This record gives sequence, C-alpha cells and structure tokens, in this order.
Amino acid sequence: MPLDQQRGQDDAQLVARSLKQDHEAFGQLIDRHAAVIVNLAYRMVGNRAEAEDLAQETFLAAFKALSTFRADSKFSTWLYRIAANKCKDWLRAKRPGQGLNDVDVDETLDIHVAEERTPEHVLSQQQVAQELEQAIQRLPPLYREAFVLKHVEGLSYEEMQEILGVNGDTLKMRVYKGRLQLSRELAELNPTR
Repeated sequence: MPLDQQRGQDDAQLVARSLKQDHEAFGQLIDRHAAVIVNLAYRMVGNRAEAEDLAQETFLAAFKALSTFRADSKFSTWLYRIAANKCKDWLRAKRPGQGLNDVDVDETLDIHVAEERTPEHVLSQQQVAQELEQAIQRLPPLYREAFVLKHVEGLSYEEMQEILGVNGDTLKMRVYKGRLQLSRELAELNPTR
C-alpha cells in the first residue's frame, strides 16, 4: 500500500477516535500535520509568528468542526482548506486596501542554478532563495496561494480545486500569472541573465 494511502487511512482512524472525544488522537493529527500547516501559513503571510498563530487557529477550527468533516476527501485536504481560509482572512484584515485582486504580468520563470559548491556560490544561492521568498510575499494573495500550493507544497490541481473550491482552469491561470510576476521581479534583480 502506498505511504500516502496508508497515511490517509491512519488519518481516518484518528479522526474517528477524535470524534469519540479521544483528545490524544487529535493530538496525533496535529503532530502529523503541524509542520506542513505552519509552512503553508508562513508562505502565505510571510511572518513565522503569525504563521504559527494561524496554524493554531486552523487546528482549533478543525477540532470544533470535526463533526462536519466528510470522509469522502482526505483529512489533509480538508485541513489545507481551513488553513488557506484562515490565511486569506488574515491577509484581508491586515491589508484591507489591497484586496485579493489579480495583476497581469508577461514573462516566464527561468532560474538557473550552477553546480558549483564554492562559499560564494552557497551565499549566492542563499541570497536567491531569500529574494525568491520575498518575491513570493509580494504576489497578490490569490496568486500567492495558488503558487504556494502548487510549487511549494506540490499539490495537484485536483487537490487545489478541492481545497480552494475554485475551478482548475482558474487555478492554472493564477499559478501561471504568479510565475510570470516572479520571473519579472527576479529578472529585474539580476538583469545580466
């Protein structure tokens, strides 16, 4: 049995135990998914402390709504949806003037990484990673959400559609436009490429 399928069955058992007031089972679900949810929130809001708070809010909301969880989807997918919504709410409250608008951009993402392992190269890679992280934070929230779920978390468009409740073609366009904006920003940082 594939590991992902095994984990899904384990999650289902833990959810069933949690519904019977087994708090240890819910604690195991938190332990299993906490790092992923914190990382998702961090990529969405760009602040580690806020991400940890949002992850706690996500698990609290999940615990309160556990009886509404339908086993026709994976628990992790349901949890991603709650976390994504918490992050969107946080972004709306934090930046009320910006909203969740789309922005058109027109280039492709093209990052080249050399194979060398010199100290200068390692430092350069760290700087590129930091610049990329900052560029991701500057994406409009809808693009950031789609880009992070697809390229950072590695979810399929089907999983993203289930989490966000948005049409797959719309998600593909948001990911594409997010990549375009990142490409443009990174090209401006290094015009010699």
